[in-house]
Amino acid sequence: MPLSGAMFIGAERRPGTGPAARSADPRTNEPLEPPYPAGGARDVADACERAALAAVHYRSVPPAERAALLERIADRIEELGDELVDRAVTESGLPRARISGERDRTTGQLRLFAEEVRTGEWAEVRVDPAPPAGRRAAGPDLRQRHLAVGPVAVFGASNFPLAFSVAGGDTAAALAAGCPVVVKGHQAHLGTSELVGSAVAAAVRDRGLPEGVFSLLFGAGSDLGQALVADPRIRAVGFTGSQAGGLALMRTAAARPVPIPVYAEMSSVNPVFLLPGALHGRAEELAEGFTGSLTLGAGQFCTNPGLVVAVAGEDLDRFVASASAAIGRSTAQTMLTSGIHRAYQQATAVLRAAEGVREIATGLPGEGANTATVRLLTVAADDFLKNPGLQDEAFGATSTLVVCQSPDQLTRVARALRGQLTATLHHGEGDGPLAAELLPALEDTAGRVLFDGWPTGVAVSHAMVHGGPFPATSDGRTTSVGTLAMRRFLRPVCYQNLPAGLLPPELSDDNPYGLPRRTDGIRESASAASPLPRA
Repeated sequence: MPLSGAMFIGAERRPGTGPAARSADPRTNEPLEPPYPAGGARDVADACERAALAAVHYRSVPPAERAALLERIADRIEELGDELVDRAVTESGLPRARISGERDRTTGQLRLFAEEVRTGEWAEVRVDPAPPAGRRAAGPDLRQRHLAVGPVAVFGASNFPLAFSVAGGDTAAALAAGCPVVVKGHQAHLGTSELVGSAVAAAVRDRGLPEGVFSLLFGAGSDLGQALVADPRIRAVGFTGSQAGGLALMRTAAARPVPIPVYAEMSSVNPVFLLPGALHGRAEELAEGFTGSLTLGAGQFCTNPGLVVAVAGEDLDRFVASASAAIGRSTAQTMLTSGIHRAYQQATAVLRAAEGVREIATGLPGEGANTATVRLLTVAADDFLKNPGLQDEAFGATSTLVVCQSPDQLTRVARALRGQLTATLHHGEGDGPLAAELLPALEDTAGRVLFDGWPTGVAVSHAMVHGGPFPATSDGRTTSVGTLAMRRFLRPVCYQNLPAGLLPPELSDDNPYGLPRRTDGIRESASAASPLPRA
């Protein structure tokens, strides 16, 4: 489809009236057509007003209808074919195979959320009938369900132009929960955002849903995003990006007359602990896996291993020698934008200048613009523990090896870590007691604890947690990947002694949607709730 540079204000295509931005090919810094004029205060207000008007109707449609919308969005994205892949490759500089895989992940997670909506588990229906129907001796009739919070603002991420963007995980979770979505497209991939926005808007139209279920705004800088979060009709925010950006949105949300939650994924160095038995048995193998994980996607994954912790000795020396050799053969890759490349250069310069830090391996230079050299740094545990700044993320392919003098010191490092998305333990023969000692500290630190693997690669599944204590995210009780992400956009409502004719379908005695429920605290068997029909 021809790209127009216009926003989606519900069903209306509207060009912005502010300064125009263009995405650029990061391999050459060549600006791309068309220009995307920024939206203004009126555009934000109109998108939020249409979302608010759609909210009550959309949260009330049968779950099967919401599931059908998610599946139709997935179909529409796939129908874009090579046009979408080509544009995303040009705007991101990422390999075609990576973008194709990310498109499949995007459509796959939309369909996974559709399946979750049909199960009805998200509604968490509870019914405590009034006596004598219930087991209680006295008390009112109480019925509880989880209800969509209302319009959600979603901010597209720079490092995933599809899976964490216009129709990515935050949008899928919000739509699955019954919330209209207003998306701010990321300026790094404006054309990709417009293409995906056209797919979402078409799916809303195909399913006959209110136009305000989806809007897409464009605007460089922070003004439009701040206005979106400040709008009183927005009830929650999904954000993936820098810590500075996330904190700025959190301040705006907290300063509103009615504050709202901001679910921000912001910063993580994803520590990897190499225990003595693991190093003794497979130092070279660990070095190969570490280098592959570190350099994947030019280090621009939220889960690249930016910190390695191990005890000094000959086995660690073997790991360092192998990792250094592999890094020395690694060619610098193109980063997503000139701004990300500049921030990487600045962050690595700060780390390299810190007291006690040495650079022990450097990758090969790359060709073209915005290429980032791979680096491995090292620091003694004593110096690391004295300098909290060594835990700051350098978003890219740089990692710091923290060298401990004893297992006890390794444990002290684990307990000193800030919140992380992931924490990894590699263990081998004889490491069981040390692993058991470290595990509680890592549970307190990270949303996902891995054994004998590498943190890059986040499976989209029911059990996945992609979140963690601050500053990894703004709320460590939530996840931005997996079906549990719906809970961010739902809230419980209890109905006391409501007449049968006014009960929502989810809570009525005949249970027309076939949702699972707990009655008087007893969970119904699977056969008691019939599967939801497909719309």
